[in-house]
Amino acid sequence: MCSTCGCGENELTIHAHDHAHDHAHEHAHDHAHDHAHEHPHVHDHAPEGRRLTLEQDILAKNAEFAAGNRRLFTERGILVLNLVSSPGSGKTTLLAQTVQTLRAEFPVAVIGGDQQTANDAERIRAAGVPAGQINTGKGCHPDAHGIGHALERLPLPEQGLLFIENVGNLVCPADFDLGETCKVVVLSVTEGEDKPLKYPNMFAAAGLMLLNKTNLLPHLDFDVARCLDYARRVNPDIRILQLSARTGEGMDAWLDWLRQGQQAALARQTSRLETDLAAARARLTASAA
Repeated sequence: MCSTCGCGENELTIHAHDHAHDHAHEHAHDHAHDHAHEHPHVHDHAPEGRRLTLEQDILAKNAEFAAGNRRLFTERGILVLNLVSSPGSGKTTLLAQTVQTLRAEFPVAVIGGDQQTANDAERIRAAGVPAGQINTGKGCHPDAHGIGHALERLPLPEQGLLFIENVGNLVCPADFDLGETCKVVVLSVTEGEDKPLKYPNMFAAAGLMLLNKTNLLPHLDFDVARCLDYARRVNPDIRILQLSARTGEGMDAWLDWLRQGQQAALARQTSRLETDLAAARARLTASAA
């Protein structure tokens, strides 16, 4: 349930990927998905104090599920990227081009989020990688709990890369941690260059901004320098890459960034394993004393 617009998740539907695979799904989650839980709606006429309490409760519960997802991803050495944007930014085209290149290097999977249809997931499957689809119905974003359910029906890309293609919306997904390693905001040059100022929460939450469709710049009145300046005003630490998923211009820098992130995920996995091993040894020493 969205803390800003009051949308509910009662209509959420998760479609399994249709790739056959012969490995067992042994990735147990820290949170069980067979429990009943209520999602109270936040109505505009609710008293302000009550509304704030409900919003805090919703975000706190989401944070619990996100933490469970993140532990799973760290244990399995998975880089998880939450791709967010307005509708029509070119996320799916970008993903299709990306996974076609990287699937030969390490495991890759995609969870797509849309209000209706499984069209995007079908495009990703056609690119050669497993993909699941979350339909949010009237909801404007997936949440960490829904991602956990989707993972139960998708082969985990162990020591690889998982993309979450969020619903086209630059407002609500900014508030919802899905357990991802990083939010990547995709901005198309066919949109206004002042988008970072209009939707500051999203650009502040993102670690990387991709300025897409740069091949169209000669035909548009879009001030790139101003757009980049606006993004850095909102988030001085944001990294920015310019590319065209359609022509391939700038894609190498994006792919290299992903490769570096995947190596960092493996390092986090190793560190986690070493920590767990040290703790187990300490327990054995204590029990033997």
